[in-house]
Amino acid sequence: MSNKDKIREIIVYLIVGVLTTIVSWGACFVAKLCGLDSENDLQNFIINTIGWVVGVLFAYPLNRKWVFKSTNPKIMKEFFGFAASRLGTWILDIVIMFVFINVWRIFLPASTYLHDHISFLGKMNLDDVHYWFVKICISAVLVTILNYVFSKVLIFSKKKSKGADSVSGETISEAVEVKPSKEKFVEEGNEKKPVIKCSICNGEQVAGFVNAKTGAFEECDLIRNDKDLEEFR
Repeated sequence: MSNKDKIREIIVYLIVGVLTTIVSWGACFVAKLCGLDSENDLQNFIINTIGWVVGVLFAYPLNRKWVFKSTNPKIMKEFFGFAASRLGTWILDIVIMFVFINVWRIFLPASTYLHDHISFLGKMNLDDVHYWFVKICISAVLVTILNYVFSKVLIFSKKKSKGADSVSGETISEAVEVKPSKEKFVEEGNEKKPVIKCSICNGEQVAGFVNAKTGAFEECDLIRNDKDLEEFR
């Protein structure tokens, strides 16, 4: 993956994250309109749970298709892994807010500074300024970073193919059912075999042919999706 693609991925991830937050908060707002009372502990938990569930259902397809461009056929397994990672960071959010707001009960210097030096924040209660500072600048930042790492490394990572051989930091796995149009590349005398070369650094896949004797790789096609893979087979 080029630097340009990495930047695009991060930007799209942040956009999806903002949209997910809006949708999640919107779900909480609708839940309140339906009669749930946020002042009641149980009902407030239900409101937040509804917001989390809606946020996960909204975020998964966007992250799968637009951010990480996953082609994993095991969608349900991937989804439950995604939901589990988001559940973990949701619990982290609850713990952070509980520690900073309910346990320590000490105003952070940054919260006090914002309250004293920004006019519209000065009109708010210092408790509220402190709450939203912790929520946005500490909890949300940590949760966003961890969600990205979990999604990138664990949920939407490109798995190494079984039986693959490691060659210069890349993996080589055999391709099957070579189409007649590709057979001209397979020379029995040179013992060339159709393979998929996958970088373990960025997951980029390139189809081609490797010489079994020399190990030389002859590039043929860049594999961007399932369609490209089927055309090479």
